[in-house]
Amino acid sequence: MNGAWLEELRWNTDGLIAVIVQDYCSAEVLMLAWMNREALKRTVELGEAVYWSRSRQRLWHKGELSGHIQKVREMRADCDHDTLLLRVEQKGGIACHTGRRSCFSARYDQTSWRTVEPVLRDPQDIYPS
Repeated sequence: MNGAWLEELRWNTDGLIAVIVQDYCSAEVLMLAWMNREALKRTVELGEAVYWSRSRQRLWHKGELSGHIQKVREMRADCDHDTLLLRVEQKGGIACHTGRRSCFSARYDQTSWRTVEPVLRDPQDIYPS
């Protein structure tokens, strides 16, 4: 696979690009993640989301431990080519490591942040020690 398409993107100084992840059917925003060139290449090859974990400093195949993989249905770049949008089929219905559907579960209520989304599955059941 020719890598010229990778160079059409605007990578930040750390060699990363922001990725907004959206449910393919509902359009709900599930999470924000980061990719490096290798993660993006692997995503295209597998048809499943692979990200760069900034905290672990390694590639992270979404769902590798939990089974909550993201099947990529569509990928888009924004007008500046510095952000990607992945439209995915979220397997298992859980995108967040907290056991919630979406990572965007806290809503600002004029004085503080309040968690408004339920835990669908206990994280300790998803990620046993």
